[in-house]
Amino acid sequence: MSSWLSIVTQPRVWRRALLYGLVVGAILIAINHGDALLRGDIDGVRILKMILTPLVPFVVSTQSSVGAIRNFERRNGP
Repeated sequence: MSSWLSIVTQPRVWRRALLYGLVVGAILIAINHGDALLRGDIDGVRILKMILTPLVPFVVSTQSSVGAIRNFERRNGP
C-alpha cells in the first residue's frame, strides 16, 4: 500500500487539486468578498483571506484523492 506522501506527490493528484482549488476558490472569493471587491474596500487582511481561500478546496481535494487511491489500492492491490 502506498504511503500518503507518495500519493500526494503524484502529478495527477496535484493537477486535480489545483484545478479544484482555483475554480472553487474563485467561487468562494466571489461569494465571500465580491461586495467588497465591487466597493473597492480592499485591505491587507482581506487580501490575505482571499489568497488563503483557495487552499481549503485544494486541501479537501488532495485529501479526498489520497483517500480514494488508498481505498482502491487496499481493495485491488497497488
